[in-house]
Amino acid sequence: MTNSDQTLLMISAMYENGGNTVHRFLDGHPQLAVYPFESQLGTSLVSDALSSMYPNKYRWPVFPLSGSPAQDYAAIIDEECRVRTRTPHVSKFRHVELDLSDDERGALYRQYVCDQGRSTGNNVMAFFRATFDAWKNRQTSGQERVFVGYSPIIGVDADRIFADLPNAHLLHVVRNPWSAYADTTRRPVPLPLDGYLLRWNVCQMHALRARALRPERVHIVRIEDVMADPRAALGPICQAMGLEQPETLTRPTWNGQPLEEVYPWGTIRQPTLDANRAASDSLSEADRAAIGLWASPYLDAFGYR
Repeated sequence: MTNSDQTLLMISAMYENGGNTVHRFLDGHPQLAVYPFESQLGTSLVSDALSSMYPNKYRWPVFPLSGSPAQDYAAIIDEECRVRTRTPHVSKFRHVELDLSDDERGALYRQYVCDQGRSTGNNVMAFFRATFDAWKNRQTSGQERVFVGYSPIIGVDADRIFADLPNAHLLHVVRNPWSAYADTTRRPVPLPLDGYLLRWNVCQMHALRARALRPERVHIVRIEDVMADPRAALGPICQAMGLEQPETLTRPTWNGQPLEEVYPWGTIRQPTLDANRAASDSLSEADRAAIGLWASPYLDAFGYR
């Protein structure tokens, strides 16, 4: 299989908006090769107006003009997978069985880039292809046609994604800002309300613009709709990509194994409407009012008014 045989679907979502949850609901689809964790593709060379707002690891990668495939591979941050493969005892995913050597993956990556040519698009596709080829205990159907990655907020780089991979698809996940902010406050060092909502707004602005420019390739789904009926919410997106809408869409899995809760892949433990409502209800009236003001431009666009 060469890079040109595959399509890429990148999932985007603001923090605590359900990107990891959707990633896990897609995991069991027989035609999808789903990355095991967040696919943090960014490099240290990402530098633009958004660099102070979002971490480089979540951005579309920038590679040096002068460089080698080995240097490119080392530059991709991919923190979650590299921690799990190289120092599993400190990984939050140490409880799952992952037979994947980062060194072997790197060797495959270098081979694929040398075969296909060095470019940002080829580098990214070679990275995914090498991951799945090096993952020894991956449950595979043999029908996989689409690589699926998830990098939070990567939708802000939609223009660059499609410039490098014109046949790619982008799936943006949005969650009502009250529940989303309530979950982010549970982090050890959470963003302040104004900082979180600024980032939430910018992320949604880019997603809506990307869909307006490329409605056939940019899809937006509300996590509340996935919680209510995942197959009904995600099935049309699969159909738009020429894929089946299998029963596997009804449950979150990792490497095909059912998950009792999505955590630690994401902060949403139980993807249910009751849990989502409980998160929102945990906020103070002052916070709820402030969030409503910050997010006001987008509440109607996503049906959250």
